[in-house]
Amino acid sequence: MGFPIHRPRRLRVNENIRRMVRETKLSVDDLVQPFFVIYGEKVKNPVNSMPGVYQLSIDYLVDEVRRAKDLGIPAVILFGIPEKKDPIASEAYAENGIIQRAVRAIKEKVGDILVITDVCLCEYTSHGHCGVVKKNEVLNDPTLELLAKTAVSHAKAGADIVAPSDMMDGRVAAIREALDAEGFKNIAIMSYAVKYASSFYGPFRDAADSAPKFGDRRSYQMDPANAKEAIKEASLDVEEGADIIMVKPALPYLDVVRMVKDTFPEVPLAAYNVSGEYSMIKAAAQLGWIDYDRVVMETLVSIKRAGADIILTYFAMEVAEKLQS
Repeated sequence: MGFPIHRPRRLRVNENIRRMVRETKLSVDDLVQPFFVIYGEKVKNPVNSMPGVYQLSIDYLVDEVRRAKDLGIPAVILFGIPEKKDPIASEAYAENGIIQRAVRAIKEKVGDILVITDVCLCEYTSHGHCGVVKKNEVLNDPTLELLAKTAVSHAKAGADIVAPSDMMDGRVAAIREALDAEGFKNIAIMSYAVKYASSFYGPFRDAADSAPKFGDRRSYQMDPANAKEAIKEASLDVEEGADIIMVKPALPYLDVVRMVKDTFPEVPLAAYNVSGEYSMIKAAAQLGWIDYDRVVMETLVSIKRAGADIILTYFAMEVAEKLQS
């Protein structure tokens, strides 16, 4: 029986009713705030393609992480910009590298907030690719050792979760084995299990100075046309020991987010609301084309509705403030 007995608008007539029957609720507990960290003191370099985002020296980073903690955000993820680069990304796993220093500073001066570290080589290699390169080919197996060394160095510095984003085959198993061998059995792995070769990463590459110097990353990141392949990639990472799996980017791949969550309901699922998604909203808002606050909230709710348990987003601190008000 339909209208007039059934009137769905009855449950939309005011905000209190809408709140009471709302199916998807965004919480500060869902959010992870990314940060870009750079050498120096009192450095706050704006990222021109990402309004409101900065490359921060460790002193400023500590202040921002403390603010994130005070807003109730449970975790941050760190991306480093090294002083020097070389073909084998030696700064990525250096004992006193930028990420290693940043983690130690946060743990000493902020304390009770989860620190996730991006485990990849692209920010640290002179060629800008995510692995060892020989004759313009990115080599999978030699890269695994360097990724494992990087993850262990982050764990030694105090990281709570390591997040490999390179998309090399077998890297979760290599990292898990290395962490366990060094006594870090309780360090979790948040795998970028389903990472597409997306054009939405452009502003991030400005922020992290990580654009490849030749070619592109389509030989190791996923083809945007493929969805079923996402299940294969996620399955392999879960089998290798990933504690959390991720889909990246989020908005163009909400169908994939839902597919992965339905296939692995017991595994926490993260989705990365990436730089291009962020920058498009910022740019449209600056032009007065959208209601900024409502679009931001609608964006994050859509990601959670699709199945994400965790949302990495540059909007995290802004949204946390709104959720508290």
